[in-house]
Amino acid sequence: MIGRLKGVLVAKQPPWIVVDVGGVGYELEAPMSTFFDLPELGAVVNLCTHYAVKEDTVALYGFLRESERALFRNLQKVSGVGAKISLAVLSGASVEEFARLVQTSDVAALTRIPGIGKKTAERMVVELRDRVDGLDGGLPASSAGAVAHDPVAEAGVALQALGYKPAEVTRLVRDAAAPGDRAEDIIRKALKAALR
Repeated sequence: MIGRLKGVLVAKQPPWIVVDVGGVGYELEAPMSTFFDLPELGAVVNLCTHYAVKEDTVALYGFLRESERALFRNLQKVSGVGAKISLAVLSGASVEEFARLVQTSDVAALTRIPGIGKKTAERMVVELRDRVDGLDGGLPASSAGAVAHDPVAEAGVALQALGYKPAEVTRLVRDAAAPGDRAEDIIRKALKAALR
């Protein structure tokens, strides 16, 4: 099992990142909460990881904060919630915001996250209420990453990877993008708007 990786960040294309550890490139999928705070390419990054083995796939997920990994794991204990929805939750809300939504039973806000219907949101509220109390957001390890060549296109690809429909992605990116924005800025604003 791989619990932590420390190495050089060599690639990042939301939601995928590649970390070089001693000449081996580990490809990880990361939520936008981690992606926003990644260092520049070529910098050292230290990630908490979740290693998942299924019948036909092996996947590695990376998180800058232990609280994100803990929530990712807790979410998958809810019936009907897998890695894709767990990443969407972490990409759409901070650990603290998600905990607040669960504790206040805000099912309507939870259903705005891609992949979460009313029944799943209700199960999350019931099954996670006691588990989210102790989660602490922690501080990011570093500042945001490099500017993309085409931040609007990069943001659109990332939002589609999170489960948003193409028409919704077009609307979210159009409303969020401003001149000079990086992909991370557009994604962050689009995700905030989607939860309103």
